[in-house]
Amino acid sequence: MLLSLGENNFTKLPVVKENLIDVSEIDATKTVQLKENVTILCFLGDDINKPKTGLLNLNEKIYKKFIDYKKFQIVAIYPEGKEEEVKNLKEEIGAFTDMQKWNFIASSKEEIEGFYVTFGLNNEPLVNLYSSKAFLIDKDVNLRGRLTDKDSKDGKLYGYNMNSVAVLNGKLIDDIKVLYYEYYAAFKEKNNNKADRKEVGL
Repeated sequence: MLLSLGENNFTKLPVVKENLIDVSEIDATKTVQLKENVTILCFLGDDINKPKTGLLNLNEKIYKKFIDYKKFQIVAIYPEGKEEEVKNLKEEIGAFTDMQKWNFIASSKEEIEGFYVTFGLNNEPLVNLYSSKAFLIDKDVNLRGRLTDKDSKDGKLYGYNMNSVAVLNGKLIDDIKVLYYEYYAAFKEKNNNKADRKEVGL
């Protein structure tokens, strides 16, 4: 999917929703933020056992592949009162994993629902604060996805089914790579422009 279409022209990953609120606004500890990070975000819901398979898939197929990428993180949001269950879940995921880039955030039902509203997915409401999808959020806190996805009715892919290894392998991995290449290309162009200006004495 990383197609070279010329020096400054390549396949970019579409922004499907701009200007989400930052997760720091619903995080009482204020220790986690989306700004300046590439984030995979998920909603665990009231039943912490329900997303377990999906989270284990994310850990194996996505997290372990991108753990060494700069500014990469996974953020999992869950309702207050589920701390003990989440502790057990973290221990299970972390049995053979360095959890340094996993972040678990507890928040109120109202704050979680309000945060999800900013995703603009009115036809896909959270069910008991849970979603089977993982969402890809860029450094500017925009939701990324696809506008010409062959498996979606309207072509729009707003999130990636955590329970489908095929989706994680075939779509999310590619899309994260495209996003990182986008940042790499912008960084390279910026440095080239600096060198050009230096050459002409600017």
